[in-house]
Amino acid sequence: MGMTVEKFVMVNDQKIRYLEGGDGFTLILIHGLGASADRWLSVIPYLEKNFHLIVPDLIGFGDSDKPNVNYTMEFFVQFLQNFVDAIKVGQFDIIGSSFGGQIVAEYSVIHGNNIKKMVLVSPSGINPRLTPFMKKYSMAMFSPNKQRIKEVFQMLNGSKNNVDSALVEEFITRMQQPKAKMVATSILINLRDRDISKKLSEIKCPSLVVWGDDDPVITLRYAKIFVSSIKNCDFALMKGCGHVPFVEKPREFSEIVSKFLKS
Repeated sequence: MGMTVEKFVMVNDQKIRYLEGGDGFTLILIHGLGASADRWLSVIPYLEKNFHLIVPDLIGFGDSDKPNVNYTMEFFVQFLQNFVDAIKVGQFDIIGSSFGGQIVAEYSVIHGNNIKKMVLVSPSGINPRLTPFMKKYSMAMFSPNKQRIKEVFQMLNGSKNNVDSALVEEFITRMQQPKAKMVATSILINLRDRDISKKLSEIKCPSLVVWGDDDPVITLRYAKIFVSSIKNCDFALMKGCGHVPFVEKPREFSEIVSKFLKS
């Protein structure tokens, strides 16, 4: 397949954008809330050397369609199944970040036979209350201004790194798309009281949980619940990283997950 390219596919009459490239066993990457496939761009050059990558904009995000529906977790789990059917993928490995990690975990409970191995990066789903960060992030989504968004990205990145101004501009553009705020509102309402801790013991595929030791968004203490509840689960702590270690240390992240997925 070679270099990663942008593609579109129709999934239940909705146009879905995704990136595809690389050679090897199929690896699907699922982004988090308010993000898109482009959130994975820094890690793609490393992973596409070993895997056939599929990286979608989830329905409701990025340049994928945003239908007027109720954006429940069940809706996203069914979308993911419809998407892999549409692109005709058999079994695959999968990585989910934050909200995307929660989708992947819930998907694996129902469709675990499709997954060879699963990686969850700082997944949401155990503390559904609105944390101080989520309040700030919600404000950035609903009332996007440069300073507010810059502060949010600094928190995401463990506050040490300068935030690329292009990242800020891209976030503003995305949140100004028609229906983007409708999607975000629907998700936040539907996830408010959803706690997946009791479901984790039903996950059967070999799993790896990755967490940044300086994550201000979903703090490290929640990692223990995932690792102890999922039966066949490894853990990797990334030092000096915040909520998105694959953005902060893409090479190190790629080595960790590649070693796990190929072992």
